[in-house]
Amino acid sequence: MKFLLTFVLLALASSHAFASDPSPLQDFCVAINNSNSAVLVNGKFCKDPKLAVADDFSFTKFRYPGNTSNPLRSKVTTAFVDQFPGLNTLGIAMARLDFALYGLNPPHIHPRGTEMLVVMEGTLYVGFVTSNQLNNTLLTKVLTKGDVFVFPQGLIHFQLNIGQANALAFAFLSSQNPGLITIANSVFGSKPLINVDVLTKAFQVDNKLINHLQAQNWFDNH
Repeated sequence: MKFLLTFVLLALASSHAFASDPSPLQDFCVAINNSNSAVLVNGKFCKDPKLAVADDFSFTKFRYPGNTSNPLRSKVTTAFVDQFPGLNTLGIAMARLDFALYGLNPPHIHPRGTEMLVVMEGTLYVGFVTSNQLNNTLLTKVLTKGDVFVFPQGLIHFQLNIGQANALAFAFLSSQNPGLITIANSVFGSKPLINVDVLTKAFQVDNKLINHLQAQNWFDNH
């Protein structure tokens, strides 16, 4: 399992794999929130590389299980550039996914990154939907410990725990900031709300159902 994780990380780190971010022009650029810094790279100010320390390149929040006591019964702990500044310009990110029984990471997209998922414990039902050009085809797979699945950049995808125990997976993404758009939260929980007429016509349902959906408290498991 350690070999598998190492292999996935090396594949994502290679500029010839499927990294979507621009190639860095320096060894690294540890992100800092300091407007007095002279260099701005990938939307982040750079720490003076001579002042970088090992802790800038270390992330320890994957040590502990995420809190799955929520309506989705899942928790995603992200190591994107905002949480892990050392990733700036490196074109890679990670996430830990914890699932309680019947836990769901709901349909969502990463607009700027491809995702590779490796299951560490449990059984997950995963899938993604192709674009309109490919007839919105649903591709699914049941994954168990050690299995890997890839979700192409920008396509709607999900993970559901269908096993008899908690599940754990790690995701590797081909961008330091792959972005996240959870479909239900965005469509029915936007601020301000999308006009009901737009959604009734788009989903071909009556306004009572749309009003009901917009009245829900859409939980974010990230």
